[in-house]
Amino acid sequence: MRALVWNGVNDLSVETVDDPVLINPHDVIVEVTLTTTCGSDLHFIDGYLPGMREGDVFGHEFMGRVVEVGRDITETVVGARVVVPSFIACNRCWYCEHDLYSLCDTTNPNAEMQQPILGSPTGGIYGYTHPFGGYAGSHAQYIRVPFGDVNCFAVPDYVTDEQALFMSDAVPTGYMGADFCDISAGDTVAVWGAGGVGLMAARSALLHGAGRVISIDRFPERLTLAEQFGAETINYSAVDSVQELLREATGGRGPDAVIDAVGMEGHSTGVQEVYDRTKQLLRMETDRASSLREAILACRKGGVVSVLGVYGITDKFPMGVLMNKGLTLRTAQQHGQRYIPQFFDYVQQGDLDPSALITHVLPLEEGPRAYDMFKNKTEGCIRVALRP
Repeated sequence: MRALVWNGVNDLSVETVDDPVLINPHDVIVEVTLTTTCGSDLHFIDGYLPGMREGDVFGHEFMGRVVEVGRDITETVVGARVVVPSFIACNRCWYCEHDLYSLCDTTNPNAEMQQPILGSPTGGIYGYTHPFGGYAGSHAQYIRVPFGDVNCFAVPDYVTDEQALFMSDAVPTGYMGADFCDISAGDTVAVWGAGGVGLMAARSALLHGAGRVISIDRFPERLTLAEQFGAETINYSAVDSVQELLREATGGRGPDAVIDAVGMEGHSTGVQEVYDRTKQLLRMETDRASSLREAILACRKGGVVSVLGVYGITDKFPMGVLMNKGLTLRTAQQHGQRYIPQFFDYVQQGDLDPSALITHVLPLEEGPRAYDMFKNKTEGCIRVALRP
């Protein structure tokens, strides 16, 4: 089959690789209909996350059609149109039983690679470095899905492929971020980043009952889409102080909750941008965490800081601000299995249309071009849907 592979830092190509096969009796083989670029992929493409090997198939956000099932599969049927969460769950361990699916104790066969760094391993994820399991990713014609009955969600007829695609990762990640905020009716929530996850976080905060959502970014096409999803917007590159604007918008208190949907390759302005970029280039830190710092400083006393961005080793983390302001910090990789079924209802009710994230549709053979466009944010690109 054809697949998009990682060959080294900023070196991608489409190659012919072996088709996946059933390994365990609970496996399912899915023919990928749509898969998409994700900002998390850029971290290992750019060399800031270790653990990729030459020839690895990557990609973790996808939907498709079931073409083969293992002998222990009882609910997922051949021919079913399904969406699959990016993190793999077993539904049997303590963490899965407590709806903490991305922390599954069973699905990461390379747990020993994470143990020294994290203390405990996460669950496995498709196409996202060997410390996260070394699974082949979704940027391919076919993919093996372990624990198919747990991880394959049949897509109703009233949900399009394009809508289902983002229920794999961007929608549940953004929705979880809003869920973490403990939103009360009328709250103000500020969201740093208006990429796919940030846009879904903004929309999800409104679905949770927020009175106002303020999206912060610098790209006009992202800010326009944020407004279409119901958010107010701030172009941080066109104002003197995001902090001051947020204080003015909230009667001097600051937002009730803040969401960081940017991560380790964030952009800022002034001396902070130069400092973080220099240290990151010299590998003295992995993160440009300007958005996280700004979000913590902006949040009102006693508020919630929800972190969705992927981070490694963060310099100048304002722990004193968290403690003295009495802030609650909540973060995780997304627990998609917990949230996906309700997204179908939101789509049916007309409250959510994640397909609006797609700005470009390309064949898989143009995968390297898709990531170049996505990474450099050219041609108004927000997300590229790839068709294997």
